Amino acid sequence: MLPCRFSPYLRHAALGLAALLASQSLASGALAQTTSPAAARDKVAIFFDNDFLGPGQSNIQSLIPLLRDDRVKLLGIGVVTGDAWLKEEAAHALRFLEIAKRPEPPVHLGAQMPLIRTQAEMANWEARYGKVPFKGAWSTPRPGRTYHPQDPDLIPPMPEGEPKLKASEEDAVHALIRNVRAHPGEVTIVSAGPLTNIALALRIAPDIATLAKEIVIEPGKLDTAVARVTGNTDYATDFNFIFDPEAAHIVLTAPWKKITVMGNVTAAAKATQEVVDRIGAAGTPVATYVKTYARIGQPLWDEITVAVAVDRSLVTEELVARMDVDTFAGPSYGQPVVWKSDMAPNAGEREVHIVRAIDVPRFLETFVAQASK
Repeated sequence: MLPCRFSPYLRHAALGLAALLASQSLASGALAQTTSPAAARDKVAIFFDNDFLGPGQSNIQSLIPLLRDDRVKLLGIGVVTGDAWLKEEAAHALRFLEIAKRPEPPVHLGAQMPLIRTQAEMANWEARYGKVPFKGAWSTPRPGRTYHPQDPDLIPPMPEGEPKLKASEEDAVHALIRNVRAHPGEVTIVSAGPLTNIALALRIAPDIATLAKEIVIEPGKLDTAVARVTGNTDYATDFNFIFDPEAAHIVLTAPWKKITVMGNVTAAAKATQEVVDRIGAAGTPVATYVKTYARIGQPLWDEITVAVAVDRSLVTEELVARMDVDTFAGPSYGQPVVWKSDMAPNAGEREVHIVRAIDVPRFLETFVAQASK
């Protein structure tokens, strides 16, 4: 384990309190359910957790492969504060499900705050070590954006329209636990946002790590220092780890059967004008939504993450290494750390499959077709 930036007592007390509060409905989460029939087992069972900044952009667009690929059995959608506040994100996700005419996947609200990190602490960190280019829900208001860092419950006007669909009464943490226990060995957990919900689930029900088929996570960018200086600093910053480093550490050190880290490869394809125009030409509700709200030039981070979780044959190169996240109070707080197996400290870090390259043309061809439906 990397050194903790808080005293052991405070760390354990904070995480223990979070788990205690969340565990009030644990009994219902542990109820046994029948496993899926043979036909359903042929599908890829996915529980998807994300921070759904919207409208459009990578967060929301990552739902497209899950809703349009017949191989996917989407068990649930978890929402976590990250790029925006929880309630605002959930509203955008629900509205997109309506537009896509797929109202059936349940949407579950999860953690509204990171395990330990706060706005005040991040501001203190910035004063010592430099600016965090994008702070998600905590971003400073500016023209053209609807950031509201001091008002978590605010849902700004939604240009795509307000949803009539409602979120499930079951929270994301217990929905994840319930689904993994109900389908042992079958569920792929996909996380494209901060890992707070997954970490809380592990603290309440550690058995989900061994019961899940795999976990696939979007963050894990490596060797980005030069890119942060020479290119888009925001795009070269691993926000999902930085926003909740302790959650990332908990997830990366749990005994999963397999951990897949996407990291740098999620920038392999972008929402270019050509790609967006091809989608928009279809004229369907989803295609029109993408045409209207896609951010031109933005990497397809979350879309690539989901696509690989569904179809592993997209991967053309990967590296197996040990990985953890730095939780020490210093300039590398929240950054991933990797080792060769024989060089690792063997303090809980696990082997991860780091995807280095994918079949970009095939990914784009498939995504354009899915988004055009």
